[in-house]
Amino acid sequence: MYTTETKIRIHYALTDQMGVVYHGHYAQFYEIGRGEAIREIGFTYKDIEAMGIIMPVIDIHSRFLRPAKYDDLITVRTTLKELPIHHKIVFHSEIFNEQGELINIGDVTLYFMEVNEMKKSQMPTALRVKLEKYF
Repeated sequence: MYTTETKIRIHYALTDQMGVVYHGHYAQFYEIGRGEAIREIGFTYKDIEAMGIIMPVIDIHSRFLRPAKYDDLITVRTTLKELPIHHKIVFHSEIFNEQGELINIGDVTLYFMEVNEMKKSQMPTALRVKLEKYF
């Protein structure tokens, strides 16, 4: 299992009229967590795209347990529970407030796809090699 944590400060523009983070922003929090998780093993999305692979989101699930509010410092815990075998990768996210309370759970599924032909592909070998040691 591979897990990372990323902290995000909630700025005013992320909140709605009720003073809480608008639900649509959680997909961005998951993306920030994914991007940082990939960076921590030595890659960026840009690096993966340079290998000829893109990673579109094909499925997203989100469960809201508690609100995040302006100026909160949230922690996005991003986990790969399984090493991807085929063309898809599933990132599990848990978001915590400053008190350590779980406020949101999300799962995002992406496909590895060849950029030129838009066909499903395997995970790039270089990325697989970096991740294998966690499983």
